[in-house]
Amino acid sequence: AFRDVNARRHIGLQQLSCLASMGRAFLGPVKSHKFIVDESTNQSTLICSAVRLLESLDLSSAAGQLLNETIQAQNKEFKTGMSTLLFLVGAWSSAVMECLQQNVPVSAIVSVMSEGLNSCCERVQCLQISIHDAKKELCSSRVRPNAFESKACQVGCDDLLNAQDLLYLQKHISAPEVVPVSSCSHQGDDCHFNKVLVSPLVDFGSAASLVKPVGDRSSSVIPGSGVITSSCIKQKLTHSRHFSTLGKSHFSSQQDNFQGYFLRPSVDPCECCDLGHLAVSLSHGNQTGIKLLQSIVACQQERAECRGSSQLNITEIVTCSLLGLPESYSCVSQGFVTLVSPEQATVIKHFKDKPLRILLVDGDLTEQYRHLGFNRPHNVRTILEHPNLEGGRAGDTWLSRMLDILMGFEVNLVLVKGSMCKNLLDRCTASRILVIGPVPRDVLCAFGEVTGAQPVTYLSQLNPSCVGNGAQAGLWEASDGRAMDLGELVPVRISARGIPLLTAVLTTAVASKVQLLEDQFWTSVYRLHHALKDGKVFPGGGAVELLCLSHIQVLTEQPVRQAKPGKEFSSPWLAAPVAEYKSLVLQALASGWKRYLSVVMCNMAKAPSELEACALVDHHLKKAADCGSPSVYILELFRRGDVLGGGSGPFADHSEGLKVYDNVTAKTEAWRRALDLVLLVLQTDAEIITGPKRNELLNSPVSSEFMFL
Repeated sequence: AFRDVNARRHIGLQQLSCLASMGRAFLGPVKSHKFIVDESTNQSTLICSAVRLLESLDLSSAAGQLLNETIQAQNKEFKTGMSTLLFLVGAWSSAVMECLQQNVPVSAIVSVMSEGLNSCCERVQCLQISIHDAKKELCSSRVRPNAFESKACQVGCDDLLNAQDLLYLQKHISAPEVVPVSSCSHQGDDCHFNKVLVSPLVDFGSAASLVKPVGDRSSSVIPGSGVITSSCIKQKLTHSRHFSTLGKSHFSSQQDNFQGYFLRPSVDPCECCDLGHLAVSLSHGNQTGIKLLQSIVACQQERAECRGSSQLNITEIVTCSLLGLPESYSCVSQGFVTLVSPEQATVIKHFKDKPLRILLVDGDLTEQYRHLGFNRPHNVRTILEHPNLEGGRAGDTWLSRMLDILMGFEVNLVLVKGSMCKNLLDRCTASRILVIGPVPRDVLCAFGEVTGAQPVTYLSQLNPSCVGNGAQAGLWEASDGRAMDLGELVPVRISARGIPLLTAVLTTAVASKVQLLEDQFWTSVYRLHHALKDGKVFPGGGAVELLCLSHIQVLTEQPVRQAKPGKEFSSPWLAAPVAEYKSLVLQALASGWKRYLSVVMCNMAKAPSELEACALVDHHLKKAADCGSPSVYILELFRRGDVLGGGSGPFADHSEGLKVYDNVTAKTEAWRRALDLVLLVLQTDAEIITGPKRNELLNSPVSSEFMFL
């Protein structure tokens, strides 16, 4: 019986639908994580994205490989929209199979669905909101402090005191003891920058006069701000059995000193509408890295005032993941934070507070490395490049020569883009020369600009003009001022005066969450980056998908002209009339978006079942049609924060202070890629099945395994 069912269905589309069904829990702001276990090592990884899911699967089928390539292409270009793409691939694959079950020609499915998607993409352009208007909307909705900022620790990950929530106190409090961001960025005092601007925990001794005792439930007033704050705020959990208790006493004392959040409303209504608030609206409930991104945006905006640009510069952002510390230790540090061996950490202690001569290597630091484009002579076989005339082990001559070059130019610090020779690394460490790699190219460029160092491909190219000056190295200090020793690796910070580079230090005590935290942080970064690049955003919460469903209802009622062979299609087989199948195929296209909305609502617990969620969507579609202007009706729902029937994401209780936005290009490209993949698999199998051996296959014993069109 199973074989008979499969015989009437499309094998490639079945595979796509099966693979895509595993990612439905990743939709919406309330995601369900999955554990991926490596059978060979028994190590597990926590994932929450379609990219990591497909990377962990054995995709042996052609359809699975095409799906993986499509997801990777979306991830490479946008870093967002992969979960939407994966789900729509499955939803539309199932919808197309239903059309095939009803004997709809492939040509009709391809033409109607393609034209329907193009028409929907054009229709939803009326919902686009410019970045300027989005900021004004955020401004007008912020009558009181942003609920996300003022109550973030109530919904923070792990129920720990999220120290990053205190960053806004440093920026907005009206106390002369707090140094403004501009003073840090222009003075070049790196140590002061790290402790005042982006350290997640703040010494609130200077603000003690502004805070009432814990037991006092009266209100306090911040001078000059007009904000009345209540000290009656519930204490937050400062430790958990899932995490280490490192720094517990510090958290407790910090909590005793400060029991509230103080936000100063701006005199200029547009002052508060910075990119940090837009980042929150684009985060879709991703609270892990949003505070770090807000800190980065605040720092970059200070520099952008001098450059006259408000764009987020992602080339000045890097990440460093530290395993073994609570997540509340996450912060942003100026310069480049990385992990080194304990032996290299000893060298760094020797370099403390000393200016270093820095060298940048744009390649591998190995004896066998050759630059891209290097061509060896033809008809020549190299037996030995460097004859060892003096005896000794092979490679010792090269090691000694490279070390002599570094010592001759008095180089203290070497940043390598690629891999490094282990023996050379050990010799340099013994000679108190710090070699760090691999280092991203953007980091090399940042250090080159501020130190004057010029990247070289080989050490033999080194000359005095290639060596930079003014670099600094030191052990990375946690928020409580202690240098961290995490066992096998030690975090260090490489910096220089005036360097724009910022490192988001992501800490966690759970090994399986390291990759997850980094992915979530970069997703938030790229959502903001693409929003600024597009110059516009979509209203979120399902508004765009709802308008697509409404528009398809209109398309269903429009007449379709007959296709003519030789013009629209190259063969009579592809010129089948589509008028009689138009309504059916458009409904199949609409079913993908309807299932998308219903699953998101179920994941957010706004509907007990997909059936009731679909009923709510149909209710809104009817009201939009009765309104006469569906776009006006949907925008009104968005302004009320009620597109999906109650609030926006996990902050539904505070929806009046938070708007949700979507990226424009990333969303529409995810739609196009999903449909293109489904139609590609559909047509590819159709070409195979309707080949020249049709009659032979029809009369063969395995004919039941094929579907003839």
